[in-house]
Amino acid sequence: MKYVEQTRSISSPNGKIQLKYTTSAENHFSFDVNYMDAKGQHEILSIPVIGMYTQDGGGRGLILKSVSQPRLVKEDYTMLTGKRKHCFNEGFEYVYLFTDSLHRELRLNFRLYNDGIAFRYELPKLNQTVLSEELTTYRITEGTKRWMQKYNSGYEDFFPMTTIGENSNHHWGYPALIQTADDVWTLISEAGIDRQNSASSLKNEQLVTDYKVCPAENTKPITGNWTSPWRVMIIGSLADVVESTLVTDVSAPCILEDTDWIHPGNVSWIYWAYNHGSKDFQIVKKYIDMAAKLKWPYVLIDWEWDVMENGGTIQDALKYAEQRGVRTLLWYNSSTAWINNGAAGPLFKLNSPENREKEFAWLEENKVAGVKIDFFAGDTEETMAYCLDLLESAAKHHLLVNFHGATIPRGWQRTYPNLMSVEAVYGAEWYNNAPVLTNKAASHNTTLPFTRNVVGPMDYTPCTFSDSQHPHITTHAHELALMVVFESALQHWADRPESYLIQPESVKNFMGQLPTVWDDTHLISGYPGEYVVMARQKGDAWYIAGLNGTDQEKMLDLDWKFLKNGKYQITLFQDSGNKEQQWKVSSEVKDLSQLPNQMNSLARGGFVAVIKPTN
Repeated sequence: MKYVEQTRSISSPNGKIQLKYTTSAENHFSFDVNYMDAKGQHEILSIPVIGMYTQDGGGRGLILKSVSQPRLVKEDYTMLTGKRKHCFNEGFEYVYLFTDSLHRELRLNFRLYNDGIAFRYELPKLNQTVLSEELTTYRITEGTKRWMQKYNSGYEDFFPMTTIGENSNHHWGYPALIQTADDVWTLISEAGIDRQNSASSLKNEQLVTDYKVCPAENTKPITGNWTSPWRVMIIGSLADVVESTLVTDVSAPCILEDTDWIHPGNVSWIYWAYNHGSKDFQIVKKYIDMAAKLKWPYVLIDWEWDVMENGGTIQDALKYAEQRGVRTLLWYNSSTAWINNGAAGPLFKLNSPENREKEFAWLEENKVAGVKIDFFAGDTEETMAYCLDLLESAAKHHLLVNFHGATIPRGWQRTYPNLMSVEAVYGAEWYNNAPVLTNKAASHNTTLPFTRNVVGPMDYTPCTFSDSQHPHITTHAHELALMVVFESALQHWADRPESYLIQPESVKNFMGQLPTVWDDTHLISGYPGEYVVMARQKGDAWYIAGLNGTDQEKMLDLDWKFLKNGKYQITLFQDSGNKEQQWKVSSEVKDLSQLPNQMNSLARGGFVAVIKPTN
């Protein structure tokens, strides 16, 4: 069938998101994404090229055969971790059926939700072929504000704002945030990685406006049915983007039959203050004691625990922690990337199935609660399969998992709820490594809630009141607010015991009682790189936290529309502005109408408020 040029549209259930697709007489297919708000229709971006090539010549010469009628996709599910306990999504699914020059089918599955678009390729009946190239391209108009991170395998860098593309041959990591109108935003990422997929990233190849989806290395032949990961665009207001669960909505449901053993929580962590502290038994004991005093359930014993000395071994440390009522998490080198030139151990404990089974069985026998696995070899199909093997094997032995030096979350936290957190962020450990955060941390911290942390848990290792090798100039209240603003099911408190334990009792009580998973999340206000105010609910309590990302004193906007009328006990943690007495802590009962509309914040400062109903 020969198609003349024509344009058709499909829409989300609420009609706000519209996808227009155009077919030409030359069988060229393109898509335009639009968004409708009270101010009218806005052009978001276009997808001028689609397609998936295989090495046997498949995917070329596509001819559109049909477009399905919309199918309603409606689901609600429960998360053990994340920004919201009860998640609900509703969307329309459309399937575009193509045939290629080999008479092979290619399906392009689009889902339009009220908070975004997800699409993926489906290639049925493959026969020992290898994927060679994905053609999907996002075109972002010059002048559009964007916050994007240059790609590296650990996803550790800043998200600087720019309005223009760079020259060709630039490589970008997910997620990518763009602003197309006053309060019209899109976050681009992906979800749904399985053992047949590598993770992808974005590249400018010829045009600075065009960001091509580039999967990492795939070398294994595929036979049978194959599907790509979901290409995800979260679309709407800035609050819509921050509060969205679209990444987990399109991911596979939980495959674990028993999840009662999974317990998120706060963790004391050695590395930030003592690079090699985990091989010193006496220092490890200090962090176990701190966890016990602050009523944190976990201590992370980091790299080099296999060569522990100074009065005890790892077995002594495990026994001591058990006596103090603290559960342990142990660090491992994935032994896929950094294995030479002084690589830290333990090494080569998890790579083969038999070694992994032996090691995880030993951990379970010794009542270890989980593992932190570090230094992965990028986004290749082989690395993705290895991560899935680790998650499944760890679950079998009731072990929580934290991936470091690894790719960003792409929905595995739903499928494998023992995945507690992932690094993939320029976090507080960089105060240990280099001076890059000192002057940029405040702005960086107010960009991450709108970029990296939207797509899943983020092990930033926050809240330091003292200094590591390189100083920080954020305030005490700013640091405490990170524990609420940043979402991670395991929150690793980075500072040293003598810094935390000298804080006022009210601050220590807050630290000891702080949840790490939430019933609901609302963005109250903010703008990337400038400020953010986040509200998170646990039971009948709301935790409100604000960050000032600028070098000037600033009023942070508040909005209490998520609260019911009534009286509330509000406990407020602020900066005093006095170096001798850092904290200003107050607690009082106020009617909803008496709650402030703004909160003053010092330069690079912040605040935390805990609000509970009294009636």
